[in-house]
Amino acid sequence: MAIPLVLIHGHPFDHTMWNPQVEAFSPSRRVIAPDLRGYGGAPAGPEVTRFEEFAGDIEALLDRERVEICVIAGLSMGGQIAMDCYRRFPDRVRGLVLADTFPAAETPEGVRTRHAMADRLLREGMRGYADEVLEKMVAPYADARVKAHVHRMMTGTSPASAAAALRARAARPDYRDLLTRVSVPTLVVVGEDDEYTPVREAEAMHAALPDSTLCVIEGTAHMPNLERPKEFDEALRRFLARIEDRP
Repeated sequence: MAIPLVLIHGHPFDHTMWNPQVEAFSPSRRVIAPDLRGYGGAPAGPEVTRFEEFAGDIEALLDRERVEICVIAGLSMGGQIAMDCYRRFPDRVRGLVLADTFPAAETPEGVRTRHAMADRLLREGMRGYADEVLEKMVAPYADARVKAHVHRMMTGTSPASAAAALRARAARPDYRDLLTRVSVPTLVVVGEDDEYTPVREAEAMHAALPDSTLCVIEGTAHMPNLERPKEFDEALRRFLARIEDRP
């Protein structure tokens, strides 16, 4: 039986960052790719104040959709939310996919940087930020259509919601100890040229996790699922098959 797949987007994106995976996997399994609170078309509501609220929203969504077990995949901030989901409801998780993410709590410098960026987004909006970071989110050599999609997601995000998420993320828990206690298979994916979460971060997660597979995707930066969907999907397909072949 195909296990449902939950896809958690990163910051400051929306569920459409998973379009290639929704298209590839929906014919064979249930795929749930929500907009996080404050992003995309998510219902209006209070911005997050604590990072853990994102995982609480995912748990409530699974309850509404009557999904008892699933594989949870997240990229960047979405990967950290996936870790928090495992912390919150491990019995419902049959596998984790942690893409271009890292588990450590924010450093003091990182806290200051995130708060300063939150202030800037509230002051200036999203466009200047999107212009500056586009070729770190995706590689400079990425397809122009991918770049345009990523830029649209960033500029379409509410500055207030993005700022709130940055502040919540600055105070997020440290998941490094949690990783050593994860009892389900985990796929760790990273783009070879990712500057935000370099390959060494993925290697450290791979080493910490009791049962993990590491996949480094060449020719991509922070968003391999969009930049190299064929390679990303093949790694995910092998991983799902491995989980579903278990007795």
